[in-house]
Amino acid sequence: MLSKPAAVETTTPAKPGYKLLCGTGNRPLAEEISRQLGLELTKATCTRFADGEIFVRLDENIRGADVFIVQPTNPPAENVMELLLLIDAARRASAARITVVMPYYGYSRQDRKDQPRVAIGAKLVANMIQTAGADRVLGIDFHQHQLQGFFDIPVDHLYARPVLVNHYRKKKLADLVVVAPDVGAAKMARGFAKQLDAGFAIIDKRRPKANVAEVLNVIGDVNGHACLIVDDMIDTAGTVSEASRALIKLGAREVYVCATHALLSGPAKQRLSEAPIVEVTVTDTINIAPERRFDSLHVLSVGELLAKAIRFTHSDQSVSSLFD
Repeated sequence: MLSKPAAVETTTPAKPGYKLLCGTGNRPLAEEISRQLGLELTKATCTRFADGEIFVRLDENIRGADVFIVQPTNPPAENVMELLLLIDAARRASAARITVVMPYYGYSRQDRKDQPRVAIGAKLVANMIQTAGADRVLGIDFHQHQLQGFFDIPVDHLYARPVLVNHYRKKKLADLVVVAPDVGAAKMARGFAKQLDAGFAIIDKRRPKANVAEVLNVIGDVNGHACLIVDDMIDTAGTVSEASRALIKLGAREVYVCATHALLSGPAKQRLSEAPIVEVTVTDTINIAPERRFDSLHVLSVGELLAKAIRFTHSDQSVSSLFD
């Protein structure tokens, strides 16, 4: 009689650990994520040669690790190049998986060919990130939702709305109306209005040229109300400063402004300081230099949000709960 073969014990390979890397694009945010995770940043060298060429080296072993690279791609262009070199270095160092944590998707406004002979910069950046070796992307408040389709790798698109909504819930503003600064921001503003149990209005705006905005009309009742202007980014602040003046002229009691990404380029600081705005609230997806800050600016951190997303991604859990 033949004996049964002995059972072979099988063990599931242990899931590799995860590493957190960052470039110089927004180190304070990376350090906050590191603190929230209780995980030290992986040591890396990001320097420049005498001619300005970027040099990147990982100073720790990451072989077989689940690597998360924190780097926004806002100007200058060195931020994009630094990200690509970090991805390439991680891939060549045998990382098991590389996730790009891109708090701000630079070049996202160049998302279509809206005039002859122009580049589609958002698609180009997506192509470069993939070619460098990224396995997935984790971002916050892309300028357009369809930018997720520019990548052929998984994209987790988070929203800063829970962070911002929590801030305004604590303020308990009476008779609040959430205002979309243009039609493109209407969906985002409606989401805020629903969660804050507030009214809703839209600014009818035209843009005669880049970074120049003209308010034509306000659709909705703002007379006697506190108004909250909501947008995904503030660049030169032409839109929100003109919108705030239009709302005050129509009888708004006070005006608040919030946005996820604070580019604050050129005349933004002066415009926001002079506009009839009580408070401008933004997040730290972009590192705001001291010279761009002003008295009414309030910065909230998305470090905890991104830390949770990283933890969930590493353990293959859904990030859907972070949308609420």
